[in-house]
Amino acid sequence: MAFRVAFEGIDGSGKGTQAARLRDRLQARGRRVALISFPRYSDTFFGRAVGEFLNGRFGAAEAVDPFLVSLLFAGDRFESKPLIEQADAAHDVLIFDRYVASNVAHQAAKLPAERRPELAAWIERIEHGIYGLPRADLVVLLDIPADKAQARIALKKPRDYTERAADLHEADAAYLVRARAIYCELAARGENWRIVDCFDGDRPRSVEEIGTEIESAVRERLG
Repeated sequence: MAFRVAFEGIDGSGKGTQAARLRDRLQARGRRVALISFPRYSDTFFGRAVGEFLNGRFGAAEAVDPFLVSLLFAGDRFESKPLIEQADAAHDVLIFDRYVASNVAHQAAKLPAERRPELAAWIERIEHGIYGLPRADLVVLLDIPADKAQARIALKKPRDYTERAADLHEADAAYLVRARAIYCELAARGENWRIVDCFDGDRPRSVEEIGTEIESAVRERLG
């Protein structure tokens, strides 16, 4: 069984970059490491459906019930369960670029505060209870202000699931603010969370600076 690390954070926080960096650094130290990124837009039925949702096929984000949308993201991971279990059994460290907490933060951001606990429990029951997905041992939250994140999103290369410069979630600044706040609430309550700041005041921290902090946190837990 692998030590599981999940990278979380709003769009533009650098999850993919840091997940790949951690994989490469741990592999260089002799660890067997796997990296799985979600959503798997091109690899699963539900992953393609997620891409279509984010590309606007089913209407505006606020027009689709987040309880139903959460099933698409959960379905993508359930379809990927054999891949997760295989990687979990064959490696020392399994890294997720987005995992279950992403579903909670991004869907709850569309609901009033009083309904968010219900949705979080719904997702928890589906992904970990019914689908039996393994839990992360460490969740790394890359925290970034929403306005800084949108500036980074504008610089992203084209993605295979959308022709837009920003998908439905990325384009909504107020939504990103809410999602960030929910991520911070989850991190404050979770014993296995580590918040890593992407900015020091107005100064953007370098990839190496952030990565070193993450690697240190992982190595502490690995021993």
